[in-house]
Amino acid sequence: MRRLISLLPFLGCIACAGGNYTNLTTAEFADAIKGGAYAIVDVRTPEEYAAGHLRDASNVDWFASDFMDQIAKAYPKGTSLAVYCRSGKRSAAAAAKLSKAGYKVSNMLGGYLAWTEENRPVTTYAVETFITPAGTPVAITLIKHGTLAISYKGLSFHIDPVSGLGKPTDYSTEFTPADAILVTHEHGDHFDTEAIAALSAPGTLVVTNARCAEMLGRGTALSNGDTAELPGGIGLTAVPAYNYTEGRTMFHPKGRDNGFVLDFEGLLVYIAGDTEDIPEMAALKGISVAFLPVNQPYTMTVEQCVNAAKIIGPKVLIPYHFSQTDLSGLPALLSGIDVRLRDMQ
Repeated sequence: MRRLISLLPFLGCIACAGGNYTNLTTAEFADAIKGGAYAIVDVRTPEEYAAGHLRDASNVDWFASDFMDQIAKAYPKGTSLAVYCRSGKRSAAAAAKLSKAGYKVSNMLGGYLAWTEENRPVTTYAVETFITPAGTPVAITLIKHGTLAISYKGLSFHIDPVSGLGKPTDYSTEFTPADAILVTHEHGDHFDTEAIAALSAPGTLVVTNARCAEMLGRGTALSNGDTAELPGGIGLTAVPAYNYTEGRTMFHPKGRDNGFVLDFEGLLVYIAGDTEDIPEMAALKGISVAFLPVNQPYTMTVEQCVNAAKIIGPKVLIPYHFSQTDLSGLPALLSGIDVRLRDMQ
């Protein structure tokens, strides 16, 4: 019996060879995804995913009738996919089908159960994954409100990290140190020295505006229109973010705060910061993913968000920083744009 058990991993590799995918142990899987070459796909149900999942893993339910359509929409053929489920059964079936459809697939043996039994890191934050024109995954973790984290080629970038606001975030245990931290402006729901300290390591780059750099006592200060290069060769442009409506200009005065456009091999991600639908948005071209704030009176109304989205024309719009604003009607107002309503209050 002992000899039979020792042969199971080997037999599993033989079984999957015809499906042209690779079975990996949890340790091998962890090593494979470390460099960011794989898009990680959790094929469990949304309920299972919400209860806990691997970091940087997006969710596509194997049981969904349009599973392959969802995959095709999110991941171009040829994308390297790392898949897992609860115990490995669903993901093995998914891996076989995906490999036959033209994807390079690695499947984790033992699934989420084996991963957690070994006390490997998990999270409950939702993740949206996008693929650059060069085929590299960009995993964006939707932490809360105006707070995001981005993984790319094994590098980690945090935007407006905040420890409080709703569910507390312990950056020292929930995330690894950041390669770069971007801060849009000085308000407490965007600028948190405790979170910045927890994410910082020797070499961590902090990029912000002049006021936050002064308050923090360090960091690279960018003004509207300035550009910089982040680790990994990522292009960064600071763009205007401000209020113009009478009675609101004191919240975010023109010229003080930044939004950011990040260029991942031609995949342009626009993180608007706190702003209204300002004229300068007309200069934003080729935006792949836009994060727009919708919490009047501090940022945009729903109508302003619609106008901003039509001006920018992103492929994907993810409203964020929206507090109690009702966004249920937003997708119907923006035909032609993939509007994704997520828990980013």
